[in-house]
Amino acid sequence: MRPNLMARTLVAATAVAGIAAGSLAGATAGFAASAPAAKPAMSTQAVSVQAVNNLGLNTKEAKGIQRVLKRDWGYKGAIDGRLGTDSWKAMQRYLHKYWGYNKKIDGVVGSDTVKALQRMLKKYCGYKGKIDGIAGKDTKAAFKWFANHYA
Repeated sequence: MRPNLMARTLVAATAVAGIAAGSLAGATAGFAASAPAAKPAMSTQAVSVQAVNNLGLNTKEAKGIQRVLKRDWGYKGAIDGRLGTDSWKAMQRYLHKYWGYNKKIDGVVGSDTVKALQRMLKKYCGYKGKIDGIAGKDTKAAFKWFANHYA
């Protein structure tokens, strides 16, 4: 057999094998996709997901905020320096009573929570920014000031 003919035969055989394998893989994939998916193993332990948002406070400062929230606003969690959902629910109760927070008490630090916090910080803590619901560096600095002077 001539070398050129041999090379062409080898290339053709490889192409046929590749096409066959691709067709088989496609058929197998189609079969697998139609089969019921295996159920993932489920844990019997309850999982509690709490977002922590200290808005720039360190642990000591956040603990001070939690102490005030526990004393005055119904916070029942640990004084751990992690402002999670329960800490923010208590903060929202305070913001609702005095600073115009009118949304659901859900512990989520959304723009409405931040706007109410900014109103308080503007009045008492030197915040000079806009009431825009964005917890930027000036909001965080004023919240830090609040934590160090009032909590």
